[in-house]
Amino acid sequence: MKTNQQQVCHSERSEESLSLNRRAAPVADYDGGVDSLRRLLVKSREKDAVFQQIAGDREVVLTRYQRVFSSKAIKKLDEVTFRSFLTFENNRHWNGLHRQGPRICADMNRLREVLAALLDEHKPIRARMDASVDAVPGMGKAIITGILLVAYPDRYGVWNNTSEAALRTLKLWPEFERGTSFGEKYAAINQLLNQLAKELTVDLWTLDALFWRVVDSESVETASSKAGDESLETQRFGLERHLHEFLRDNWEKTELGRDWVLHSEKGEPEAGYEYPTDVGRIDLLAKHKRGKRWLIVELKRGQTADDTVGQVLRYMGWVQKNLVDKGETVEGLIIAHETDAKLTYALSAVTNVRLLLYEVSFKLVGAKA
Repeated sequence: MKTNQQQVCHSERSEESLSLNRRAAPVADYDGGVDSLRRLLVKSREKDAVFQQIAGDREVVLTRYQRVFSSKAIKKLDEVTFRSFLTFENNRHWNGLHRQGPRICADMNRLREVLAALLDEHKPIRARMDASVDAVPGMGKAIITGILLVAYPDRYGVWNNTSEAALRTLKLWPEFERGTSFGEKYAAINQLLNQLAKELTVDLWTLDALFWRVVDSESVETASSKAGDESLETQRFGLERHLHEFLRDNWEKTELGRDWVLHSEKGEPEAGYEYPTDVGRIDLLAKHKRGKRWLIVELKRGQTADDTVGQVLRYMGWVQKNLVDKGETVEGLIIAHETDAKLTYALSAVTNVRLLLYEVSFKLVGAKA
């Protein structure tokens, strides 16, 4: 039998969901998206060892960290334990969270206070998310919702660039009215995630792993097709993946960092890395430090010149429609190891897309005796 407190919370969540439906447009193709997920789930369960490992690690992670992020234990949370959760080695699910560890843990008292409020289910999730987002430097939506999933694995799903990109790819992403708060967005997204999990008869942890497979399928297929191929082209493909991460981690030290800053959004300090859109993920999205200008940066990874230029223009068009305010402009930048006549001709007809070439060099130095 439900207590009065539980009935109030349930009522608040129901009213919240009803109001959110008025702020978020229906998804473009719900049935088609669910069918695609269902087929991918069957395939991944049968043949995908990486997916099976991530999905199978759920209980290991929950056993270790669910009690850490309980409302009773959060007041005793220490930096070592929190930062351990941010590593892929321990959370078994999310890469890159550890980069924000030093910023998040700079004020542990503040972190404990914010997490205690986030995990307190006496208030609707919408209000808790609005109060928690950006309350601790570096702790964006990927970390906040990852903690929620571990603390309450049957109620809260993960909202990060990967899950958003997957939902957009599957035409399941709800479009929101301008002015919709961060908390309102998450409440609607979480409602959708729970609905999808129910449709697929999976838990929210497994659903999140499946989203990773949706987004990563293209790169996995490329890697598989080149398995055992030690050609220069294969090595270059891998190098450019590392270059992507290098640019993100060392942006301010590069030539681009003098005039541009990687885009950030409420709840996502690194939103500009693999920015999700309805037409794919932008490698790097930046804004000019002084002017009203946006920059789309794409690395040419073995694509044809036509594919590369078309991809950049597609992203530019999407940003122009969805992110740009009055008076702002959008530019494109292609980073490649080398150019050819096709790429040169294509760029000569486009005034707002330029090309930079990267070089890699190393030397061997004898050790001192």
